[in-house]
Amino acid sequence: MVSTLSERWLVGARDTQAEQTLREQLGVSTLTALLLAQRGYTDLATAQEFLNPSLANLHNPELLPDFEAAAAEILGAIGRKELIYVHGDYDVDGVTSAAIITRFLRAVGGNVVVHVPHRLREGYGIHPSAVDSAHEQGAKLFLTCDCGIVAHDQIQRALDYGMRVVVTDHHEPNETLPPAHAVVNPHRADSEYPFTELSGAGVAFKLCAGLTVKMGLPLEGYYRAYADLATLGTVADVMPLLGENRILVSYGLTQLRCTKKVGLVALMNGALKNGAGPVRSSDISFRLAPRLNAAGRLDDAAISLDLLLETDSRKAEQLALRLEELNQERQSEQRLLIESAVAHVVESGLHENPVILVTGENWHHGIIGLVAGKLTERFGRPTLVVTLEPETGVGKGSARSIPGFHLAEAFHRLAPLVKGGGHELAAGFSIQMQDLDAFHAALLDYAANLEGFEPGLRPVELTAEISAAEGDLTAVEEMSIMEPFGAANPEPVFCTRNLRVESVQELSRGEHRKFQFRSEEGLLRTALLWGCGSDLDHIVAGSQVHAAYTIGMDTFQGSKTLRWTIRDLCPA
Repeated sequence: MVSTLSERWLVGARDTQAEQTLREQLGVSTLTALLLAQRGYTDLATAQEFLNPSLANLHNPELLPDFEAAAAEILGAIGRKELIYVHGDYDVDGVTSAAIITRFLRAVGGNVVVHVPHRLREGYGIHPSAVDSAHEQGAKLFLTCDCGIVAHDQIQRALDYGMRVVVTDHHEPNETLPPAHAVVNPHRADSEYPFTELSGAGVAFKLCAGLTVKMGLPLEGYYRAYADLATLGTVADVMPLLGENRILVSYGLTQLRCTKKVGLVALMNGALKNGAGPVRSSDISFRLAPRLNAAGRLDDAAISLDLLLETDSRKAEQLALRLEELNQERQSEQRLLIESAVAHVVESGLHENPVILVTGENWHHGIIGLVAGKLTERFGRPTLVVTLEPETGVGKGSARSIPGFHLAEAFHRLAPLVKGGGHELAAGFSIQMQDLDAFHAALLDYAANLEGFEPGLRPVELTAEISAAEGDLTAVEEMSIMEPFGAANPEPVFCTRNLRVESVQELSRGEHRKFQFRSEEGLLRTALLWGCGSDLDHIVAGSQVHAAYTIGMDTFQGSKTLRWTIRDLCPA
């Protein structure tokens, strides 16, 4: 990566020779060839595979660890008409996982009850009360999805009750696996599954696909029925959109638009503004997922699960409306808490530490993960936000990180001061309030001695420098074949140098701005900058600037126009 336009930009290098070869072999525009070459698809075979994701390239579910054991337990329970207790999680991945397994098992004759935990009453993972409830209801099979990989005590509790246990999860396991009859997780050390980055919903989706084959049912029909839910979970959990995830999400986005699930229809009717247009991964990230998550954050994730399982359109509309209300409430609480937390970090000098730990009494547990994410983004450091409950003496926390600081590994190393788990960049944990000071000191010491870890704000990473002419309407329209964009396949952010500002128009009382730029080739480009405030008052008509932007199209009454969305501007 090289930067020649701004000290705060890191601009990706271009391989013009590889671009030319790909243009000639594939007949694509310079923009598409640029992205393919830069992301490593430099030969014809890998480029074609990436551009044409096919369900035929999904891996055999039977390669999942413990697949045969899990299938035997599940199909045996169905055959014996035994009650199956499905336990999910309260985020989108956990709720969609539970919805996939519940819908599928019921469709093939299973007797199923389903539960997702209440964030405040039960906390993260499997609460002992859920195991007790399964036993009291007469469940013979306890089946987890998106959870259970570190729930050794709870699973032993289920075994003591005489239940069979199948764990399906995608979180990092500890050194020992839970004592279940089957543990289906591609992150197992002994796993031979070719793709490790499935979401919890992805694991559930593949497991049920394997069961479909074993039962002699049509796999194509199964994919059509459940890919929409698996796509929601995959994108919402920020899984890399490469390999199997790219195949699944590419197909699932088309199924979302034509879904027959009344709950998803009601959710999209309220959340999406593009009418009958295509559903994109960004629609899930910024519109659908926040609404589904709002229930688990502020109320009960069962609301979202009920929506995904609902068959009555009127009830679905009522549930979707409730999610809309909760999401608005979440936005309001999040805004206030972030403002308070940022002020506290700055006033206390916590942003000078390699890792930030922020605590507050009775902060809403459903909001602190979002606050941790904003602080990490603002200060360029791993951030742990803890809500303290003086009446119980327990602190419950959420953490977000940056590359180089693996949260799940850190919690493992700092046990028993802290109990938690998750991923490299996002995790949840609990801690005794009396241990906070010792944990904080140990955390800072761990970070200070972590090889290769460099806290601090990262430069703005830009895909490449292009001319305004390279990003014309035809090239941008073709660039859609690189979608879905998301983790590991991000939406490209380009930069163009030496633009003359022809005009500046303030929008929403100066909060946003609309620019007209003239390029060196004489091309006129319209650009929008959201949320700039007064930071760019010095950029006026006649100024010369370098611009960093994403590029897209606006469609109105059948007419297509090019549109830039500004990420950053700097004087030329």
